[in-house]
Amino acid sequence: MFKVPEVAQNRLPDLLKLMPKAELHIHIEGSLEPELIFRLAKRNNVAIAFKSIEELRSAYAFTNLQTFLDIYYAGASVLIHEQDFYEMAWEYFLKASSDNVVHAEIFFDPQTHTSRGIPMKTIIEGLARACRDAAEKLQISSALILCFLRHLSEQEAFETLEQALPFKDHFIGVGLDSSELGHPPEKFAAVFAKCRDLGLHLVAHAGEEGPIEYIWSALKTLGVERIDHGVQSSKDPDLIKYLSSKRIPLTVCPLSNVKLKVFAHLSEHNIGQMLEKGLCVTINSDDPAYFGGYINQNFIETFEALKLDAHHAYSLAHNSFEASFASAVQKEEWYRELGQCFKRFTGKE
Repeated sequence: MFKVPEVAQNRLPDLLKLMPKAELHIHIEGSLEPELIFRLAKRNNVAIAFKSIEELRSAYAFTNLQTFLDIYYAGASVLIHEQDFYEMAWEYFLKASSDNVVHAEIFFDPQTHTSRGIPMKTIIEGLARACRDAAEKLQISSALILCFLRHLSEQEAFETLEQALPFKDHFIGVGLDSSELGHPPEKFAAVFAKCRDLGLHLVAHAGEEGPIEYIWSALKTLGVERIDHGVQSSKDPDLIKYLSSKRIPLTVCPLSNVKLKVFAHLSEHNIGQMLEKGLCVTINSDDPAYFGGYINQNFIETFEALKLDAHHAYSLAHNSFEASFASAVQKEEWYRELGQCFKRFTGKE
């Protein structure tokens, strides 16, 4: 067991920035910054409802998940060509590199684009090319996870899966996102069973705005390996015990939770409590272009608001590697790098 060195509170932000970490809950369309939206809109001759970057940013005053999604889907309308998807992902990777992300498992929403007539090939090959370049040029390993939009039907999810299967070598799993309330996980039981038979990893958004029952359903009915968000789990002691005993990860997104009014203030967030209860929780950025911060910003603001310490930092980074779908050998290498980072930072080497 690694002995975490003590770190003064005023030095924590520097440690949080430097330590290697994995990001497991990032929607690539949610990294589409206003500057790139306007650049692609001009290049692709797409009309958007905002006159300036500033006007678009000012619209990011969300009251709940749905008000965010309305703008999110509008922004994605500028993505037309393979190069557009490549540039969106590449800009994310550049930011991830500066935040010392060494591994990213990236959600993408093909139905957002195929519904506009964009071919699946265009979407996946643009994103996959960015992943290859990130590995070669930035030394960031990555993987793609195809998400079904839960406000649509299961039949549409099956159709999306069939369209994506010719490109199965480019993604490792499937997820479930979009509007949670009124769309329980069991709505997609059959398509998730099909994906399991295909050998794909399974994850699902649950317990963000939705009730605790959605988390149980994602686990028991869909058979997911990770819960995305899952912050409502702290309300159910039996669920806490189950998640802890099974080491089922929760990919938590603190700034997103505040922006979408899941918590009124970051100081009220329960991630610290969940860590103390032994849950495998991680910090992620969700849709950083819209929620005001990439992964390091999430770490820094959360640690300041909750007065977390170096032990929490180590646990969160370690959890991010443990919760990833990388190989056991790769995880061990990351654990060693994480420990070395802490030792160098504190001069204990």
